[in-house]
Amino acid sequence: TAHRSFRVRVYLDAELAIPFVPEAAIIYMSIYPLFLAAPFILRRSAKFVALATTLNMTILIAGICFLLFPAQVGFPPPKNFGMFPNLYYFADKLSLTYNLVPSLHVALSTICIAVFARRTTAVWRILLWVWGAAIAISTLLIHKHHVLDVVTGFALAGIMVRYFYPPCCVYFGNRPMYFKRLNISD
Repeated sequence: TAHRSFRVRVYLDAELAIPFVPEAAIIYMSIYPLFLAAPFILRRSAKFVALATTLNMTILIAGICFLLFPAQVGFPPPKNFGMFPNLYYFADKLSLTYNLVPSLHVALSTICIAVFARRTTAVWRILLWVWGAAIAISTLLIHKHHVLDVVTGFALAGIMVRYFYPPCCVYFGNRPMYFKRLNISD
C-alpha cells in the first residue's frame, strides 16, 4: 500500500484533537505478551491451532482491506517521544504507515481476549477486557490509528470470533491424526 498514491481519508477533523501520549506505547506493545499467553491458556492443541488459524485469516482479510482502502494517518508527525522514546520508535517501526482500516492491533487482541475469556473466571474476564480496551485506546493515543480503524478492528474481531473460530475448533477437534503427524499431543 505504500506505493499507491490514492489514499482514503478515514478520520474526522475532531479526531485530530486526540492528545499524543507516547507512553501509551507500553500498552500498545502489550499485545505481544497476549500472544505468548495462548499456549498456557489454551491447553488443547485443537483450540490453539484454531486460534492461530483465526488470527492468520484475520491478517489476510485485513490485508485485503488495506489494499482496497489505503489510508493515511491524519495526525502530524510527533515531536516529543516521551519518557520511553526507544519503545515508541520500536512500536513505530513495527506498524506499517498505511495499514489502518481495520486496526490489526484491535482485531488480534480482541480475538485473543474473546477466546481466552471463555476459559477464565469473571474477575479475569474483566481484567482481560480492560486490557483489550486499553490496547484499543493506546492505538489512538500514540496516533497510529483513528476511531474508524478501531471500530472496524472490533467488528472484524467479532465476525471472526463468532463465525470463523468455532468451525475451526470443530475442524481441528475432529482431526486427531493432524496433531499426531505434527507430533503435538492433544
